[in-house]
Amino acid sequence: MSDPIPAILDRIDDDQPRALDRLMELLRIPSISTDPDHADDCDTAADWLVAELTHLGFRATKRDTPGHPMVVAHGGEGDRHVLFYGHYDVQPVDPLSEWNRKPFDPAIESTQRGKVIRARGASDDKGQLMTFLEACRAWKAETGKLPLRITVLFEGEEESGSPSLVPFLCANREELSAEIALICDTGLYDDKVPAIVTSLRGLLAEEVTITGPDRDLHSGMYGGPAMNPARVLTRILGGLHDDAGRVQVPGFYDGVGEPPAEVAEGWTALGFSTEAFLGEVGLSHAAGERGRSGLEMLWSRPTAEINGLTSGYTGRGFKTVLPSTARAKVSFRLVGGQDPDRLRAAFRDWVIAQMPPDCHVTFDGHGGAAASAMSTGDPVFSLVRRALSEEWGREAAFVGGAGSIPIAGYFQQELGMESVLTGFARDDDQIHSPNEKYDVESFRKGIRSWARILGALA
Repeated sequence: MSDPIPAILDRIDDDQPRALDRLMELLRIPSISTDPDHADDCDTAADWLVAELTHLGFRATKRDTPGHPMVVAHGGEGDRHVLFYGHYDVQPVDPLSEWNRKPFDPAIESTQRGKVIRARGASDDKGQLMTFLEACRAWKAETGKLPLRITVLFEGEEESGSPSLVPFLCANREELSAEIALICDTGLYDDKVPAIVTSLRGLLAEEVTITGPDRDLHSGMYGGPAMNPARVLTRILGGLHDDAGRVQVPGFYDGVGEPPAEVAEGWTALGFSTEAFLGEVGLSHAAGERGRSGLEMLWSRPTAEINGLTSGYTGRGFKTVLPSTARAKVSFRLVGGQDPDRLRAAFRDWVIAQMPPDCHVTFDGHGGAAASAMSTGDPVFSLVRRALSEEWGREAAFVGGAGSIPIAGYFQQELGMESVLTGFARDDDQIHSPNEKYDVESFRKGIRSWARILGALA
């Protein structure tokens, strides 16, 4: 039998205008999962995907959850079975005033670096998940069938913490378990080098509120003898790191190891420049752990970051108050065997131990997930790497993930399967920010990449 891939790739290129039209339809649906006012829109997006998958020959259904629905579909046949995961929900669009066009009025725009698809969700994750569906479409159109057995899982709550996901995985374990999971919610290493993410940092978030006096006080009348919660909070947060950038919470580094030598060597070979990386956002000096490279800090070291601070009067002009409360949002990126539950308790104990008289503290936890690492010894990783390298003309890189994608860990823990994370976003896609975009070339080559990967896995 002749190799069908060349004809499939030609079909993908010929079908690009129609593929873009289909993506635009999905992007027009404002499926913001965090906003109750958009619950019907999330339902509409799920219905749209069910209809599209059905048109492609999948047996597709919309499954209710306590939150937004899941979309599950099955298609193809064969000994090899893969699960493809993506999410159809998107981030809120605020601040709306900073968008150059309506966020759910997608359009193709020309930039100095080429044409881009501009809309909320263009990169995260609607454009990415559609690259896989379009690859399936091309296989069906050219050969009459899918090349292997495929299960599709699309989630509607990824951008709001995935509260329904783990219970859904547990309740449908047998149906969803496969040989390997494929996840397209990541990006290229750089504009020309495809990447397979082999490790992901976990995430822990805490909101800390310190309360002192029972109301805001006049700083002239009470300043001095009265305790100021803002002073207490800033002192505690100022001690979160030492001068070498190491986190001072007791036991914080329990479970943190070093990357394998061959992995570290591969990262070195990438030639990453920390100075150039920071220069793109107007910075010039690394501020993390002393003695660690930029990629180590991003991919294999844990962090503690202050994400927000509020206290007292923050409006225009000046108001001389001594605030009653001070509040901070603090997040931790976790690696290796760090236990999010143990770390949450350690952080709270550390803060409580520093409370002076007349102040008390409360905490509000915002979820936690452990780090995950993939077993790249599985032959599937080599097959995917070769397929990506053939499409992009550059050897695909095994990289670490600076962010957190808990689904990969959930697949390991609940379904007992590894995940291949490969996506085609670029660093300047402005995901979660105004004016999100996805390069038209990323969309095209993403479809071609998945077509090659499906062929390689079959």
